[in-house]
Amino acid sequence: MGAFICLAIIAPAVAQEAATETQSPPKSICETEPHFSDFDFWLGEWNVYTNDEKRDFQGTNSITSHHRNCLIMENWTSAQGGTGRSMNYFDPVEDQWRQLWVAGGYSIDYTGGLDETGAMALNGKINYYKTGKSQDFRGTWTANEDGSVRQFFEQRDPESGKWTVWFDGLYIKKASE
Repeated sequence: MGAFICLAIIAPAVAQEAATETQSPPKSICETEPHFSDFDFWLGEWNVYTNDEKRDFQGTNSITSHHRNCLIMENWTSAQGGTGRSMNYFDPVEDQWRQLWVAGGYSIDYTGGLDETGAMALNGKINYYKTGKSQDFRGTWTANEDGSVRQFFEQRDPESGKWTVWFDGLYIKKASE
């Protein structure tokens, strides 16, 4: 009789534990609203090169998703050892993406979203700490058919009003090299 009472007490507890393990927490808005996945093509471990015939190595970049798809973090290390970090997120209230980039000596803050071609296009300002100057800045990330990503940055010259190339890079996933 004692063994039966013990089983009668343990069996419901084991069944409850098994049921709890199979239940997933409800999905967050970041996992269900489609715009939160707009920038997923950039996720991964990358080697970065100049986007020209030379293909000079520029550095490595780790792009990771956090907080149940609510935040994308970028961790850059240049070939010369410099570093930079960015936080990227979709703001459903403002209906736009935002990136805040910080590196040694400057920061970039810009917003936008997918353009008509499916590229991520952000516009804002770059602030240079040493000079105290701020310039218009824009960036575009384009997913290529081969799985690589082109990252193209420009800044506007305040005197001429012309846009000049700041960086033109090609991201190639480390596993595919």
